[in-house]
Amino acid sequence: MMWNIRTGLHLATGARRSLAALVAVCAAAPLAMGGSDTLDPAALSAGSFTTPEAGPNAFSVPIAMLDREQAEAFAKGREQFNEAWVVAPQAGGVWGLGPTFNEDRCAHCHANNGRAKAPDSGQEAELGMLVRLSIPGATQYGGPNPHPAYGDQLQNRGIPDRVPAEGRAIFTYTTREVSFADGEKANLRIPSIEFQDLQFGELGRDIMISPRIAPAVVGMGLLEAVPEETILNLAKEEEKLGVGGKPNYVWDYEADRIALGRFGWKANQPSLRQQTAAAFLGDIGATTYMFPEENCPAVQRQCLDVPSASKCGGQGGCTGNAFRPEVIPSRLNNITLYLQALAVPARRNVNDPDVKRGEQLFAEARCSACHTPELKTGAHTALPSAANLVIHPYTDLLLHDMGEGLADGRPDFKANEREWRTPPLWGIGLLRTVSGQSDLLHDGRARNVTEAILWHGGQAEKSREAYRTMPKSDREALLKFVESL
Repeated sequence: MMWNIRTGLHLATGARRSLAALVAVCAAAPLAMGGSDTLDPAALSAGSFTTPEAGPNAFSVPIAMLDREQAEAFAKGREQFNEAWVVAPQAGGVWGLGPTFNEDRCAHCHANNGRAKAPDSGQEAELGMLVRLSIPGATQYGGPNPHPAYGDQLQNRGIPDRVPAEGRAIFTYTTREVSFADGEKANLRIPSIEFQDLQFGELGRDIMISPRIAPAVVGMGLLEAVPEETILNLAKEEEKLGVGGKPNYVWDYEADRIALGRFGWKANQPSLRQQTAAAFLGDIGATTYMFPEENCPAVQRQCLDVPSASKCGGQGGCTGNAFRPEVIPSRLNNITLYLQALAVPARRNVNDPDVKRGEQLFAEARCSACHTPELKTGAHTALPSAANLVIHPYTDLLLHDMGEGLADGRPDFKANEREWRTPPLWGIGLLRTVSGQSDLLHDGRARNVTEAILWHGGQAEKSREAYRTMPKSDREALLKFVESL
């Protein structure tokens, strides 16, 4: 079938570390401490949350303003972010993997806290590329309606010899040529997906699919700290400008209410804690108090019959009756704080004349209408040190119609099939350094900033055309500005 794309119960002894050793690891990391005081003010991407680190660890630096307790939680969260999960009661990792899953640890999707790579043509979706699934309709909470046999995400791995993987998604690409006004050409790649080895029947004619690539996780705590009122006011201002940013409203499982969406490609998660819990369930197959049920649709009998680690005791028994989440609350808390406390890399080459000219061209092309250059965090934040900071993420956290070329045909709460959240741009110039590549957009089809801009349509079409018709020297200046972020 071919589709065209428009905290754990048990830790093995060998994996444990002393708290003192963990704090030492945290303290030895390149800190933002002192860095923001010595940087050019124009380079401060995130105020005191800015780090001068610009190497492969640029997305892995803790902020300087952590007290002892927070530093301990950050160090533990980093360890747990990189820790392997295993099938209970195996040794060598955290109990709770599967029964079906995509990866066995957070870091396989977010290596160096960076961005995943899109599969090459003929390769399977893996290591941070996944495929969302749904059918028409919505859940009781207003979210996408899961496929009855495969759920809301294709699981390409299962417990060996016990639970089969659901299937595989193979990517291929065709090419579309785009010409600039001066005659230079660019080749855009158009992804298609072929599903193979489906274990529970065909997906059906009414299936809606959406490939999603894991983004970099830097700066997420600051985006969480932007007041809702600020985001809604941006939507009102953009309506006057004709770019029509729209908030997504989603279900907050912890608060048991509708809330503003901030995270995910369609802003379908309201908080970092819920984003983390959803990733544990969807990608690793590990339960939390928010999502206590395993990824086992009714037709997947082998999946349902495997004992859950949520009922496994500490010495190997898996016959308990009392539910305990596989991701225990302390683990979820640690990883959430880890993500909240990551520093943002400083801008580079801010005084380069071409970079300054590129910034002006960025504004003239109205790219900044959606990629909002400046936001301010609120007075009441998860980390007190994140309060009242002026930050430069280049996002409005709103949904925008990006045109038919990027449409995935899959609504997600209030987001329709053509709408995507404006991705933040801070750190974009370091993606190749951190991740070894710079695949962009929700499915990684764009291999660089130029290709990403040329895919813009809908409300961003005028900005795309402004870029496409610029002289080459202006295009290069605009790119130098974006890559300075």
